[in-house]
Amino acid sequence: MDAFSDLIRGVRAHGSLFSSSILSPPWALHFVDGAPLTLCTVLKGAGWIVPAHRPPEPLRARETIIVRGPATFTFVDEVGTHAEPIACGELCATPEQGGTRHRRGWNDRGADTGDGRAATTLIVGAYPVRGEISRRLLDALPVVLRVDDGGTADPVLDHLAAEVAVDTPGQQVVLDRLLDWMLVCTLREWFDRPGGEPPAWWAAQRDPVVGDALRLLHAEPAAPWTVATLAERTAVSRSTLAKRFADLVGEPPLTYLTRWRMTLAADLLVEQESATVADVARAVGYSDPFGFSAAFKRIRGTNPSEFRRTATIASRAESPVPARTAPV
Repeated sequence: MDAFSDLIRGVRAHGSLFSSSILSPPWALHFVDGAPLTLCTVLKGAGWIVPAHRPPEPLRARETIIVRGPATFTFVDEVGTHAEPIACGELCATPEQGGTRHRRGWNDRGADTGDGRAATTLIVGAYPVRGEISRRLLDALPVVLRVDDGGTADPVLDHLAAEVAVDTPGQQVVLDRLLDWMLVCTLREWFDRPGGEPPAWWAAQRDPVVGDALRLLHAEPAAPWTVATLAERTAVSRSTLAKRFADLVGEPPLTYLTRWRMTLAADLLVEQESATVADVARAVGYSDPFGFSAAFKRIRGTNPSEFRRTATIASRAESPVPARTAPV
């Protein structure tokens, strides 16, 4: 298990609204849910993403933009358009109100609008993201990131375009998995972009020594690791591993491991309500619950029981309805 796979495994589409709209200008869609991640791509035409308190970003055909919440954003045909924004939120597309998971939009009139201006075909997928593991991935992303056309996501776009054009059994499952694929391709290209500054754990995965060490730590986080055992498994000396790991990741291997264990523990405390603190401690490699509690408080700033209580209250206060997109 590599670090990226571990961080993104909790970011999965499951019944997320998936919208395909053919928009005739002027238009303005205001996405009000503030989903943790919203992926927007244009199959034909163009528009502008206008995040709250951020400069506008052009979005052209076959380009993809990911917007990180909770800030809201607007998708418009032109900056300063005179179109009245349509608020797009969870109330726009609930089945009880006659909405659907995906639907082709307001003006399905083909390639142009009749007045010489091209229509825009927009595909949007909103991601609910929960848990501390996924939060580490979100923290590595800017508010808005863009990936141009011509990359590994292009075949996915072709599949998406074909799938949203029909209505067949099992379609939601297919759309969810295509959206996952699109998200992974987009993030990988953004992290690998020329001149980019990816998070340390991303770049370190390419190193033959540190990459192997990271995979071991993520595959076996509860193992009784020491620098010596990790160095033996990666076939280098302790000093070589310690230096290369600290240089590339920014912290020693066991410090990284402790932080990762506490991230795993934070999610276990919330997801497994019947598990005791001792159970969670053993699951992440601690035989002594007191030692685990001390490490957890040192890293997270609160003890495990208080973290569980606060996180559970916050989780129950959140709406169970998935983030929604445009009422198309």
